[in-house]
Amino acid sequence: MTSAELPEPSGRAALVTGASRGIGYGVAEALVARGDRVCVTGRNEDALKEAVDRLGADRVIGVAGKAHDLAHQSEAVERTMEAFGRVDFLVNNAGTNPVFGPIADLDLDVVRKVFETNVISALGLAQKTWHAWQKDNGGAIVNIASIAGLAPSPFIGAYGISKAAMINLTQQLAHEFAPRVRVNAIAPAVVKTKFAQALYEGREEEAAASYPLGRLGVPSDIGGAAAFLTSEQSDWVTGQTLVVDGGLFLNAGVG
Repeated sequence: MTSAELPEPSGRAALVTGASRGIGYGVAEALVARGDRVCVTGRNEDALKEAVDRLGADRVIGVAGKAHDLAHQSEAVERTMEAFGRVDFLVNNAGTNPVFGPIADLDLDVVRKVFETNVISALGLAQKTWHAWQKDNGGAIVNIASIAGLAPSPFIGAYGISKAAMINLTQQLAHEFAPRVRVNAIAPAVVKTKFAQALYEGREEEAAASYPLGRLGVPSDIGGAAAFLTSEQSDWVTGQTLVVDGGLFLNAGVG
């Protein structure tokens, strides 16, 4: 979308983590498309710069760093405030899943790393946006969870446990931050991203066969859900986890 095609600025600003590609990029794209200004974060500075250029450098800034790094969290919020004067929305999307295997053999140091990135960083950023803007001015937070946090997730157990924790974190924040700030989560099934590539690469048709809607997700599916949960249309929704799964859970009772 070119600058000429963008809608008038909405006056709102968002911080979206893990947004140089995949789901985070899809969320940032949806927010920019409705007129929001956005700060995107990611580990790779070059990839982040490319994302900013594609989204539109007149309305988007990038802050490179690791999500679990406290200094990076502070910088991301401070840079958002400096550039836009506000941070209405926080979308916690940064995540990791560095291990595949049975939970009985999980390296506990790896589990700690997963929780640092997937859960504790989300809490840290929520605290920082709360104190920087939302406490006095309101806003919304969206945490990107996963259906892996709603049911057993064989061979990605640490990831699933961390996403279950994120769903509970969503409820805790929603309770404490009300009525000024609404906090919700999105639980996607498999979305076609580099992060999830191992789950479908080379067998996408087979992987999609169990989805009643006949396909895997794409980043814009989650972007649309995040746009809804940060809009006035969801003003009476908080503490909820929106499952965006192509109908996959409809098969839960089929044996």
